[in-house]
Amino acid sequence: MSRTTVPEPQCAPDGLPGGLNASLAAEIRRVFDGQLAAAMRLRSSTVRERLERLERLRAQILSHRRGILEAIQADLGRPETETELAELLPLLADLADHRRNLARWLRARRVRPTVATLGTRAWVQREPRGRALIISPWNYPLVLTLGPLIPALACGNTAVIKTSEFAPHSSSLLASLIRAAFDASEVALFEGDASVAGALLELPFDHIFFTGSPAVGRVVMSAAARHLSSITLELGGKSPAIIDASADVERAADVIAWSKCFNAGQTCIAPDHLYVHETVYEQVLARLKRRLADWYGSDPERSPDLARIVNARHTLRLAGLLEDARSRGAQVLHGGEVAPQRRFLAPTLLGGVPDEARIMQEEIFGPLLPIITYRSQDDLIGRINAAPKPLAMYIWSRRRRAARRLIARTSAGGTCINQVAVQFLQHNLPFGGVNHSGIGSYHGEWGIRAFSHERAIVEARLQLSSALFPPYGARVRRTVALLRRLSAWLG
Repeated sequence: MSRTTVPEPQCAPDGLPGGLNASLAAEIRRVFDGQLAAAMRLRSSTVRERLERLERLRAQILSHRRGILEAIQADLGRPETETELAELLPLLADLADHRRNLARWLRARRVRPTVATLGTRAWVQREPRGRALIISPWNYPLVLTLGPLIPALACGNTAVIKTSEFAPHSSSLLASLIRAAFDASEVALFEGDASVAGALLELPFDHIFFTGSPAVGRVVMSAAARHLSSITLELGGKSPAIIDASADVERAADVIAWSKCFNAGQTCIAPDHLYVHETVYEQVLARLKRRLADWYGSDPERSPDLARIVNARHTLRLAGLLEDARSRGAQVLHGGEVAPQRRFLAPTLLGGVPDEARIMQEEIFGPLLPIITYRSQDDLIGRINAAPKPLAMYIWSRRRRAARRLIARTSAGGTCINQVAVQFLQHNLPFGGVNHSGIGSYHGEWGIRAFSHERAIVEARLQLSSALFPPYGARVRRTVALLRRLSAWLG
């Protein structure tokens, strides 16, 4: 596999890609207008042609593999193994899944006639939405950019991508990858700050796919409303993990600690906080401390297996959450070291955190883990339901009925029992949030649903409607009565 040099991003004086200027604004408009003809042409593209586009994307991912690893390491200090596991492997698996199943997913689906439509045949036919806008985040810059692009292309859409300015090396690498695979009339990528995203959101895209925070999601949804664009919002929120009294404590603590520290906790489906039944609290805490010490050592800043926070600003935000919790009486049970200029925050366990602390109100998005004890499942359910619906919930229990009761009495975008985060890797399930944590879903066939319109088609074979034409005399009334009796009998 060839070695790919990481391109240097075009940066403004603050080190981030620059903002909108007249030349870039004109280029955005030119690309958007130019994609209209391609979108019309791609409406009639075959499954074979769409798979060929996906194969081009796959080839570029493979040829850029080394550059991808280096770019993400430069932006996030992330170990290469984590990038392989969380970004490259899921993308390649998703592409293989589309190669096997796309023809079936796109096949027209026949439906039975109703009594009122006797003499017709009907089917549902998936058609491309048209021009799609994909706005991706910085925390998993490859999979959260190209993951939505896969179904967009598979459905026959064109796409414009806006990457995050907070991962400039990854963004620049993605720009090179996209240019190597596609003409801008099919797929184009723009870099830059929020002003570039704002310019894109002013345009009447047919579908907008956004991954990011709920706060920015509201801005995107408002922009979509101006053009009545369809939208998919993949947001985040405060995803709880729960360890009940029956759980395999050691296994639960190990997996939760690993998932919380993976990518330095900068994962939308990472456990945000941990509820532990009071009878197993000491066991859980001891296991968490031991594992963090085993994995990252007494000086975790020197560990090659721990990613960095994306920038100093986000490190200071996390330090602020930690200090606010301390000032309100929370105890640091493990870790707590912060070095903002080196973008470092040690894996940190917190106990005794009051509900009014900012860390219990805001999505953490870092390696800080508040641990809260609970006594009864009813109290736990009340606490979970008092908060906005999360993107994920993780239940550790050996009691199946207890886990099912928790699921039945709460709401979340997805849930794992005795595991964490694997719902993102299971492409036979929809991935998405609910209300505060997202709107719509994707992965597998659900991505096809997101990026296509299900068009209802009815074809008349017998013209039976003439029996219902005016004047509405006895003949028509007898026909209506017959249809009514037939409907009741079939029902």
